[in-house]
Amino acid sequence: MLIREATTGDWSAIWPFFHEIVAAGETFTYPTDLGRDEARDWWLLSAPSRTVVAVDDSGAVLGTAKMNRNHMGNASHVASASYMVDPAYAGRGVGRALCAYTLEWARAEGYRVMQFNAVAATNERAVGLYRSLGFEVMGTLPEGFRHPAKGYVGLHVMYRTL
Repeated sequence: MLIREATTGDWSAIWPFFHEIVAAGETFTYPTDLGRDEARDWWLLSAPSRTVVAVDDSGAVLGTAKMNRNHMGNASHVASASYMVDPAYAGRGVGRALCAYTLEWARAEGYRVMQFNAVAATNERAVGLYRSLGFEVMGTLPEGFRHPAKGYVGLHVMYRTL
């Protein structure tokens, strides 16, 4: 697996699984009816932020991550990142590789902390992955996320030092 900078040409491969994940409403706080063009503008970030894709040997996009400054001013040393893995490739280490990549990026860019602002408590795979990579739940907003099947569930703020 190779992780490389995403291009606008990658959007046609990202959009189908991006749309599937967002429309399901189970993990992201994005509007479930988010349109293709608006989603592209939200996901494909420009420098100094970054968006990358994980690809296999044939060049097929397996997943994607975006990484950026989480706060400004006196908290501008805090990074954040978001990840999406094509469900067809779930459980194959794509998410772990993307998360590890974003941590290295944040370190190299001089960030001191990475914070995730909104991790649905019911997204147990992601929470487990993040914990295995050193993240901690700093707090949970009770009923902060409206899951389509489980109702109102907790929304975690997670962080780790770099």
